[in-house]
Amino acid sequence: MTDSTKHLLLVEDEPALRTAVAEQLTDRGFTVEQADSGEAALAKLADFAFDAIVTDLRMPGISGSELVDAAIERYPDIVAIVVTGYGTVKDAVEAIKRGAADFVSKPFQIDELTHALESALEQRRLKSENVYLRAQLDERYSFEGIIGKSPVMRKLFQLLETVAVTNSTILITGETGTGKEVVARAIHHNSPRRAQRFVALNCSAIPETLLDAELFGHVRGAFTGAVGNRQGRLEQAHKGTLFLDEVGTMSSALQMKLLRVLQEREFERIGDVHTVKVDVRVIAATNSELGRMVAEGQFREDLYYRLNVIPVELPTLRDRKDDVPLLVQHFLDKLRGDKPGPIMTVSQEAMRALMAYSWPGNVRQLENALERAVAFGGSRGQIELADLQPEIASTRADASTPGVFLPEEGLELDVLIAGIERDLILRALDRTKNNKGQAARLLNLKRTTLVEKIKRLQR
Repeated sequence: MTDSTKHLLLVEDEPALRTAVAEQLTDRGFTVEQADSGEAALAKLADFAFDAIVTDLRMPGISGSELVDAAIERYPDIVAIVVTGYGTVKDAVEAIKRGAADFVSKPFQIDELTHALESALEQRRLKSENVYLRAQLDERYSFEGIIGKSPVMRKLFQLLETVAVTNSTILITGETGTGKEVVARAIHHNSPRRAQRFVALNCSAIPETLLDAELFGHVRGAFTGAVGNRQGRLEQAHKGTLFLDEVGTMSSALQMKLLRVLQEREFERIGDVHTVKVDVRVIAATNSELGRMVAEGQFREDLYYRLNVIPVELPTLRDRKDDVPLLVQHFLDKLRGDKPGPIMTVSQEAMRALMAYSWPGNVRQLENALERAVAFGGSRGQIELADLQPEIASTRADASTPGVFLPEEGLELDVLIAGIERDLILRALDRTKNNKGQAARLLNLKRTTLVEKIKRLQR
């Protein structure tokens, strides 16, 4: 069933006015979510793709104009209506120049606001091919092809910038589809070894009997079929970077040989007696829990610590769903390439489903889903809900409740709640540049309560 409800975010710091307007807009068919400040509105925008936002211009903290800028930057398809008081019409006109659809002046009749909303929503529908014209990806939201601006991704970018210039061995962990090889390439291209080769080897894609020769090479006659000398991936990566994906699938014998390379920086080709010296940076990756495998005797403990010098853990897509709009536009631009024709866009209804879905296959699954949707969208120029796969299209988002992934094996509720509280406090402090007073207002807490919670987090 198509979700035809019009989702609206109402931002107003006067409680009585906000409640009255919300009730009247609800009576006129809108699903209204309320926010009492620009900071609270930004938090809601991070979790849900609203069709429209109605905001007062003059508010403490983040102003209505700044909020409109942020909303349009995140969702170029969103309709923004600004509410002005006496003497702020000039500001309203400026907001329209920057992307707001219309403005209404206080005091206003609800029919005036409703008409402005309906007109702007209809214009958006008619001009859908221009929806994402403003959604140009800024370099500060990417790191060598890795896209994101959520707090967890900004921390990842900082970590990658720090470790890239070192020569240390790195272990990248994360679920399938989170982009482990993309991250490894980003580290290489920002390292002093960037002018040398980046050599990748998927340890799970090659039979164990061939993996030894593929990694270390062989000499002529070493085994049946070895008709000549052959360099292995280690030699090919000399002076550069060797990326070993799914390193947890290596046999014990290969683990021992890799350990020697990491310790001594030397090895022998299969069938050879001569030692080969090698200067190579190793970046390993796995979607397995190597720590658990060590405890169960399935992976060498000494190799684990040699690989895990600098751990890099990649977040799942469901843990950074506020990055979905950026990723969607990135992949649509990538799919379009240099082809002529209109810019491909995504309806807000489809975007809500994309943001609400849990994405077990992570970023890779999102890219594949969009490729399919583009094919189904044909020449329409816009991806609709019906173009998405049924399991994605049937997902429904709640504007007021953040999504929580419930694994089949269950979870520890107290730990989850504590983690959510910690994350929200850190996000509030990050958004307010560590201003505890503003962060407390954003979380609807007393400042003293927030300070006590921060102290507990630091213990």
